[in-house]
Amino acid sequence: MNVNIIGKNIEVTSAIREHIEGKIKKLEKWQVDIIGCQTTFQEEPDKKKKFEAVISIPKGQLVASATHEDLYIAVNEVEQKLERQLNKLRHKPEARRTDKDKIDPSTTL
Repeated sequence: MNVNIIGKNIEVTSAIREHIEGKIKKLEKWQVDIIGCQTTFQEEPDKKKKFEAVISIPKGQLVASATHEDLYIAVNEVEQKLERQLNKLRHKPEARRTDKDKIDPSTTL
């Protein structure tokens, strides 16, 4: 998986890069085909850090962002949001309701 990390107004240090790549690699456990990931982080005027990640999958994109005073906490929040989205995507076929033609009209609730 290709991970692009872009820092606006902040230098991308090796520690930040390793933390982000570790969190993104953790998302592979959901067994969803992840094509690539584009991440950006920047410092807002109020000294808060905004982190955003866009993950490309065959069916589209998953997007999550978070703003916090600590960049590492913002990265963790985005990772949790993406995990929820991947969990929902992974288990969606199992959660589908039965087809209308499979329901017996003679039975009532």
